[in-house]
Amino acid sequence: MIGPVINSAAIIIGSGVGALFGDKIPSDIQKRMPIVFGFASMGLGIAMVMKLNSLPVVILTLLIGTIIGELIQLEEKITVLAGKLKQLVEKFTPPQNPTIQQNEYMDTFISILILFSMSGTGIFGSMNEGVTGDASLLIVKSFLDFFTAIIFAIRLGLPVATLAIPQCLIQLILFFSASALLPLTDAKMVADFSAVGGLVMFATGFRICNIVSYPVANMIPALILAMPVSALWAGIMIQFH
Repeated sequence: MIGPVINSAAIIIGSGVGALFGDKIPSDIQKRMPIVFGFASMGLGIAMVMKLNSLPVVILTLLIGTIIGELIQLEEKITVLAGKLKQLVEKFTPPQNPTIQQNEYMDTFISILILFSMSGTGIFGSMNEGVTGDASLLIVKSFLDFFTAIIFAIRLGLPVATLAIPQCLIQLILFFSASALLPLTDAKMVADFSAVGGLVMFATGFRICNIVSYPVANMIPALILAMPVSALWAGIMIQFH
């Protein structure tokens, strides 16, 4: 399980570097790199969507999952939890940027949480290492997360480091459950799952770039539904052939 450990360490170290030494980084880089990370999220999302097996499955899953997220107000609950994490960290360290508005802070914080924890690279990389022992995908992700953490910690401070906690938990759960989950899936289910994750990543990129401020966390239930809906759809289609 070296992959999840390295990935989480990259976020913690990157956050520390950004929070403590951010004033050494040119202001132009500080302003423009978040946009680049948004573009990267969109690009990853597009690449993942291109893997889809069944468009009806992907769209239906996204719609149902988002409705569930809206009904249970998932982003609001995550925002409350994220706010508590922020307050806990700031008891020991001063706010990095006291001029940033609270709603802008939390909007960015949630976007980074999704970028770190819900990306297809992280999810598949964790499961892949659990089965094959190959951590290369998570190590590659660690490079991106390291620099992402540096740039965003300049604005948001050390609380960014706390995002390593949910990411590590998710990756470890996937790592240890991979040997049981993967035999129950097939290539088509994985493809549809990746496509749904790609749409979430694409929406996250829009949010990071401040193009559309949609509560992307409300789309997360779609990730849970993707494989079951894909399997159900395949079974229904077989009945008509």
